[in-house]
Amino acid sequence: MYKVIILGSGPAGLTAAIYLARANLNPIIFEGKQSGGQLTMTTDVENFPGFVNGISGPVLIENMRKQAERFGAKFKRGWVSSVDLSERPFKLVINEKETIETESLIISTGASAKLLNIPGEFENIGRGISTCATCDGSFYTNKKVIVVGGGDSAMEEALFLTKYASEVIIVHRRNELRASKIMQQRAKENNKIKWSLNKKPIEMVIDNGNVIGLKVMDLETKKESIIESDGIFISIGHTPNTTFLNNQLTTDGNGYILVKPGSSKTNVDGVFACGDVQDSKYRQAITAAGTGCMAALDVEQFIDDINYKKVTLSINNNIL
Repeated sequence: MYKVIILGSGPAGLTAAIYLARANLNPIIFEGKQSGGQLTMTTDVENFPGFVNGISGPVLIENMRKQAERFGAKFKRGWVSSVDLSERPFKLVINEKETIETESLIISTGASAKLLNIPGEFENIGRGISTCATCDGSFYTNKKVIVVGGGDSAMEEALFLTKYASEVIIVHRRNELRASKIMQQRAKENNKIKWSLNKKPIEMVIDNGNVIGLKVMDLETKKESIIESDGIFISIGHTPNTTFLNNQLTTDGNGYILVKPGSSKTNVDGVFACGDVQDSKYRQAITAAGTGCMAALDVEQFIDDINYKKVTLSINNNIL
């Protein structure tokens, strides 16, 4: 029986671990299938406060982990394959084998960016291929970039990138965009944005470890060509990592966990959510860390309330 278990070891989970460990609540963190989360695939982080010259994603995660360990947080390899949240203590199945119990649970399993699954893509994320314009846009000042996608998110990413890039090419596999009319209009009115529609991405073009373009196929003529580029941003959506919950928590239409406004509390008393698993809008390391702090403080209050009720019940029983 544990007091609190944290699922996920990205900025949200690690921040929660730091706060809870300092409160002597001995948190246990299950690292998940990707220890450290998406930040471990980011080479340079320049927008996390406190680092004048920036810091690499893996180093930032390692520093946060060591900080949590310093105060007594314990890390365990593995992932939670299923949970039973019907009653407390909650039951968690680890790696489809071991079952453990906990009084409270923080879910910080994040969201995974959808990828194109084409050659040269996954191994070059963070090396010229990105899923976050806000995170990496400044690295492409006066350079040519590609944004793959046709929804509102892709338009937002493209418009943001025009602050830095000399040219932004939107590549989409259809002639029509899925984005709202207002977002399409804003993108089309921006002189830096060019269009390559009805093109299917088929391969990232890499030369000596550097991204130099995207190979596409015209879906009408079936001809292949290469669009030259210094960087490629994939913006085709994210998937929150919540399938293991088996619909036991309230989520929005896209699967993101819903929390009570101004808190990390879910619809199940004693279960809290933080980071990208409950944030479909910002998806930044600093906002994830902020909600991790909120979750830790909410857990502290929850456990204090439990202990107070136990003490009160004991006193009342002794009086009787």
